[in-house]
Amino acid sequence: MNLARAIHFDESDMRVFASPARTGEWCIPGGFEFSDWTEADLTGKARQAFANGWLGLETGGRVTFVAVTRIEEAELATLTDLLAQHFVTYYGAPSIEAARGVAAEEIAHMVDLCDGHAPNTLLTVARDLTEAGVKESFRVIEPQDAGLEQFAIHSTPEG
Repeated sequence: MNLARAIHFDESDMRVFASPARTGEWCIPGGFEFSDWTEADLTGKARQAFANGWLGLETGGRVTFVAVTRIEEAELATLTDLLAQHFVTYYGAPSIEAARGVAAEEIAHMVDLCDGHAPNTLLTVARDLTEAGVKESFRVIEPQDAGLEQFAIHSTPEG
C-alpha cells in the first residue's frame, strides 16, 4: 500500500507557507481546512496553502510536492489517530474516538490517490474556490530514470 511523504526540491516552501511541512512527513490533501473559506480568506501565505499545499500529518504544515512511498498497515492506524487528534485540537471534534472515522476516510482518500503509482511518483494538488465550494485537482509527475533518486524518500517499517 502507498501513501505520500513531503518532499522539497529547494527552500521555496519555507518562504511561501506560514507553516511548512517537514521533509519526509506523511501528507494528505487536507482540503477540509478550506471548506468554509471565501475569497476574502485567500490572501498572502494562506492563499498559497489553499492554492497548492498538501497537509503534513505530523506538523500540520503545508508542502508543494509529495512523493509516493510504501507504507505499512500499522503506520496507518497511528496516522489516523494523529489526524483525529488534529480534528479535536483545531476543529472542535468532541473526542479522538468521534473523529477517527473521518480521519480514516481522509487517509483512505490519499491511499486511493497513491494507488497504482510507482515509488517516487510526485503529486501536486491545485484548488479553486467555486460557487459549489472547494474544487481539488491532482497532477501526477512520473519518476524519471535519472534525477529523482537523489531526492527519493525510502521508508522502512521503523520510519
